[in-house]
Amino acid sequence: MVAKTLFGFEEILARELRNLGAQKVEIGNRMVSFYGDTGFMYKANLCLRTAIKILKPIASRKIGNEQDLYDFIQSIEWSEYLTVDDTFAIYSTVNSTLFSHSKFIALKTKDAIADKFRNETGERPSVDLDYPDLSIDVHIQQNLCTVSLDSSGGSLHHRGYRTATNIAPINEVLAAGLLLLSGWDGQCDFLDPMCGSGTMAIEAAMIACNIPANLNRKEFAFEKWLDWDMDLFEKIEEACLNKTRDFHHSIIGMDMEYSAVRKANVNVENANLTDFVKIKEGDFFESAKEVEGPLHMVFNPPYDERLEINMEEFYAQIGDTLKKNYPGTNAWFITGNLEALKHVGLRPSRKIKVFNGKLEAKLVKYEMYAGSKRTKFQNRD
Repeated sequence: MVAKTLFGFEEILARELRNLGAQKVEIGNRMVSFYGDTGFMYKANLCLRTAIKILKPIASRKIGNEQDLYDFIQSIEWSEYLTVDDTFAIYSTVNSTLFSHSKFIALKTKDAIADKFRNETGERPSVDLDYPDLSIDVHIQQNLCTVSLDSSGGSLHHRGYRTATNIAPINEVLAAGLLLLSGWDGQCDFLDPMCGSGTMAIEAAMIACNIPANLNRKEFAFEKWLDWDMDLFEKIEEACLNKTRDFHHSIIGMDMEYSAVRKANVNVENANLTDFVKIKEGDFFESAKEVEGPLHMVFNPPYDERLEINMEEFYAQIGDTLKKNYPGTNAWFITGNLEALKHVGLRPSRKIKVFNGKLEAKLVKYEMYAGSKRTKFQNRD
């Protein structure tokens, strides 16, 4: 199988897969390939935090032209996956000098499948781009064509808990990946001081408690497959829920906008995490650390120049607030505004290149020591 992911998350996804029990895990570009049975496919969709889709390749062949593609698609035994009463949809990606239009590839694939059914049964299945019974993924890399079944359906970042959002909410897979890159493991208190609709705090709680990422999702594409095994899925879901763990610290989301706080609380409730996540109204720049021990902070400050704030001043305030009010804190945040980042006034201990959509961004870490850094290292000696 193939798990697709965002740029920079390949290593984390591979680790997730190994921890779940995947075999022959191999890292690629924005994807990780692995082996597992049907039950593992269900588990991967349910549990992986940094996967966007899980594809199950069913055939691959080298092709040189449109006729080769048509013949190859017709050679697949589609009756194993589809009946004439089912609907299907084709999604294609092309990276080839031989073929240039992915929509044409999708159209040619659709024709080949429909013609095969018509030749064999006198009828053909219909196309439904919105709610297909079978989603088929066609990937052409130069002259190698791989046909896969999409076991997920809609992107796995649609967790199912987020019904209320603000402007440009962070993608759930991106949030989970940033948390895992930051080393968050639920062993201390957590704060998102600019929480928006609460996604970071919710994903932090799910990681801390080892709750399956897509537990609240409405459906997966494999539930419409001919070999769908509901009993097996329910056993796997129950086994995963038996591996959840207790959490003995606090997870707090804070935002200065009352409307954001209200929406975040709705989402926390949808995720059944009100016992673990507290959302409150407050201005980060007027706040201070409220817990005694170490604090882990991950947040997504605004960095769009179209917003009516002075970015340089805003980022300088982030640095001042961390320096003055948050000792003993590992503070991580993502930004696509690399110019404004220079005004934080602190030296980051780590910078990791990531993408937010198509925008290149940096995940940066600032270690705020209790007392001076020099004292910290003297005490260590």
